[in-house]
Amino acid sequence: MATLDVRPLMAAGKEPFDAIMAAVGALGPDEELELLAPLDPVPLYAVLGAQGFGHETEALGGGEFRVVFRREVG
Repeated sequence: MATLDVRPLMAAGKEPFDAIMAAVGALGPDEELELLAPLDPVPLYAVLGAQGFGHETEALGGGEFRVVFRREVG
């Protein structure tokens, strides 16, 4: 599983979308991406869903989230 923590990027006022898409693009066929974010990245669900990814979201507390993206089979 690859992990991308965008909390430092967002704390610095930077947009994490390009970093997220680069991480997704670097995934192997059976790899998952664990995303750590200071918010629930709801718009990302549709973007990656259109590319065949499902997600599992876990609230970590303090407004932070852990989301695992994986390719859906079928």
